[in-house]
Amino acid sequence: MGIPVAWIVLGGIAFLVIGYLTYGEWIKNLYGVDPSREPPSKRLYDGKDFVPAKSWIVLFGHHFASIAGAGPIVGPTLALLYWGWLPALLWILIGSVFMGGVHDLGALMVSLRNDATSISENSRRYISERARIVFSLFVWFALVLIIAVFAHYAANSYVKDPHIVWPSLGLIPVALIFGLLTYRLGLGMLPATLITVVLMLLLIPLGEMMPIETSYAVWMVALFAYAYVASLIPVQYLLQPRDYLSAYLLIGGMALMLVGALTSGRVLNVPPLIRESSAPFPFIPFLFVTIACGAISGFHSLIASGTTAKQLPSERYAKRIGYGGMLMEGALALLVVAAVGSLASGFDVKNPIGTFGKGVANITPFLGKYGGYFAILVLNAFILTTLDTATRIARYITEELFRIRNMYLSSAVVVGVAALIILGGQAGRLWTVFGAANQLLAALALLVITGFLMSMKRNPLPAMIPGIFMLLITLSALTYQINVLLASENPNYVAIVFAGILLLLGIFVGGEAVYRWMRRRA
Repeated sequence: MGIPVAWIVLGGIAFLVIGYLTYGEWIKNLYGVDPSREPPSKRLYDGKDFVPAKSWIVLFGHHFASIAGAGPIVGPTLALLYWGWLPALLWILIGSVFMGGVHDLGALMVSLRNDATSISENSRRYISERARIVFSLFVWFALVLIIAVFAHYAANSYVKDPHIVWPSLGLIPVALIFGLLTYRLGLGMLPATLITVVLMLLLIPLGEMMPIETSYAVWMVALFAYAYVASLIPVQYLLQPRDYLSAYLLIGGMALMLVGALTSGRVLNVPPLIRESSAPFPFIPFLFVTIACGAISGFHSLIASGTTAKQLPSERYAKRIGYGGMLMEGALALLVVAAVGSLASGFDVKNPIGTFGKGVANITPFLGKYGGYFAILVLNAFILTTLDTATRIARYITEELFRIRNMYLSSAVVVGVAALIILGGQAGRLWTVFGAANQLLAALALLVITGFLMSMKRNPLPAMIPGIFMLLITLSALTYQINVLLASENPNYVAIVFAGILLLLGIFVGGEAVYRWMRRRA
């Protein structure tokens, strides 16, 4: 008889709540959160990118929807199937409280103190100008790769299941309606939310009745066109309301999973430890690379410093959104472990999304045949969210790095390069090392945050220790991957070059950061 799913869910949530109230509060004070400061969203208001959110709940919805894409679902599912539920659970909980929350709130605070500029741009001040150039180039390329790969996966999902097209893409016009109701017509948050949530729910039966079938190429063109336009529309009319409404889908899905975990009576059928793992790589360091979102993820620093900092209405809400958003994602990863861990069969490491759908259906028997369908629907909505948020942030970094002041041109450059990656058939090949790239980004962001704390003469260890840990883990993973790729019968030279560039980047920026720290102490 396995351990009841309800036990690990209740215990895990209690750990996250206690972490938020204790360590999270200490970290907030360490970063010098000051509600009396005027935030960049008001001081630099431009009606397009710098716009204070109508409510902190709206901004929480944007932030959470943007960071919680496929990562906290795919990563925990794979780690669970490779090494058992115990390592996955421990890394999710410890990583969220002591690393991920520190990273996310830190990236937000660094940006707020520097006119809401990106974490890569701020490496100039807290590490060096050379580090800024290298860091920014890496971030720009990583974002373009994210756009290409997420568009690829979204297009594939629409081709394979045309029933999910209306519920996921239909959210775009519904979000525009919400933005017009609240910002143009002055309707209150509650009635506007009720109207648009009802419209959003009606999209589900519409998708069942009117599936939209077309080719992969058509979907790719449509998704790139959407990403381009969405990156230019003022945030209050699409980005804020779309992500706010998307968060209802995700939080609603989490609520259903929580109810199922507590009431279904399911037990964990996956072993706590799998000693003879089928994983194609070793437990250390790859556990910490496989589970990124849900424990710590570098992409979060781009969201926090790219869009969230430009919309935060007051620093009073920094901890709720930065640290709290990370712990909410940790709770999602925890529920994924519970759902997938309850399965006795039907595992498929080649299809983690499908395995996740089966797990959700297993712990939510009260949803009948719709449990797995709803799980996949929620996931696709967030792939789309990540796609257009990444495009907007890549536009910001293009403007910062290449000094392109025309936003139409900068967005065109971003989408154009992403399209070239797809046309060249390189997205899937490069993705083999992207997990390590994401965690390297987290390490570099923590090095910048360490410099930020040093500049304020605050204790840098809460950021420095996880930063060095993630740097060593990532460099080890990249070195291993390069050796494996070189030893294969048909070496993937594109992936090898990309991994090699990342390895050199990490060594350079890490070494530059340590050198600057030593000079400060001297």
